[in-house]
Amino acid sequence: MKSNALGLIACVAMGLCQASISPATAEESKTFAFKDEPGKALDVLCDGKIVGRYMYAYDTSTPDKKNETYKPYLHVFDAEGKAPITKGPGGEFTHHRGILIGWMKIGFNGKSYDRWHMKGGEQVHQKFSAQKADAEQATFTSTVNWNDEAGKPIIEESRTMTFRRAPAPAYVMIDFSSTVKAPNGDITLDGDPEHAGIQFRPANEVDRAKTVYTLPGEKIDAHKDKDLPWIGETFSLNGKSYSVVDFNHPGNPKGTKISAYRNYGRFGMFPTAKIKAGEAVTFNYRFLVAEGEMPSAAVIQNIGNAFTGQSAAAPAALTVKPAEQPAPPKAKEPKKDAKKPVTK
Repeated sequence: MKSNALGLIACVAMGLCQASISPATAEESKTFAFKDEPGKALDVLCDGKIVGRYMYAYDTSTPDKKNETYKPYLHVFDAEGKAPITKGPGGEFTHHRGILIGWMKIGFNGKSYDRWHMKGGEQVHQKFSAQKADAEQATFTSTVNWNDEAGKPIIEESRTMTFRRAPAPAYVMIDFSSTVKAPNGDITLDGDPEHAGIQFRPANEVDRAKTVYTLPGEKIDAHKDKDLPWIGETFSLNGKSYSVVDFNHPGNPKGTKISAYRNYGRFGMFPTAKIKAGEAVTFNYRFLVAEGEMPSAAVIQNIGNAFTGQSAAAPAALTVKPAEQPAPPKAKEPKKDAKKPVTK
């Protein structure tokens, strides 16, 4: 009888302890964390859900594996943390992958190197120089060498990404900071808005008829206007709409062009730079990711001001344009019958 009573008291005590622990445990789960698959990918989790996956593998065991891993990039996940909404290797333009950085024309030592299409060299992750996650954010820094054909670095990059929660309908903010250093001689970073810069590529399966771009200001021309404070895109994937805003920091190089018109959804900023030997340039951008419609101009401006440290007013007007669609193929003219030779 005594042992039964003691058991009952123990059970009640355990129940009380569990009841008191549960709220703390639930609260502790609301945090950022990392999950690393060494040599392959680093997951960033927010409240237990994957929000980003940094793909940093470099595998030269076969030509196919090398092509799949010739550059690190960031996958962005859906709001449920179940699947990427960004593109990986393969599909149309295999070199377009998630949030990526590169330039088609890198001048170094009298030669031009293409580290957009990744011809004759790779971007190779060396190590994580920093990783920190807490209740408010997660941040990591990847050291990346941009190599020439002999495997010698023409660029040493420190790529830092910081993840924070975002106000609904957005669900994550990603700050992208890249410090590009010229370790072995002067370099120039150049190309064009389609093949250079820091850009976002949604998944290959987007509905190309539904891609729409939003630009701050009236009658903005994405082919001509420069140094925009932000650009936005809404795309449809697997029956769901997603909106992404790319913020341009005022400390970035002036004269930055944009690409914001492709129906498959690649969009972003194209800065250029000249970097002296031993020196470096830092590029800073913020990506706001939402499920559903584009957030209002006021919400976007508030997030942009927090990023830039400015207090600019929201634009009085927006330019909203459907993506440009390829011209339909011209109808082929019917072949004319060849004249038969006249026989006598």
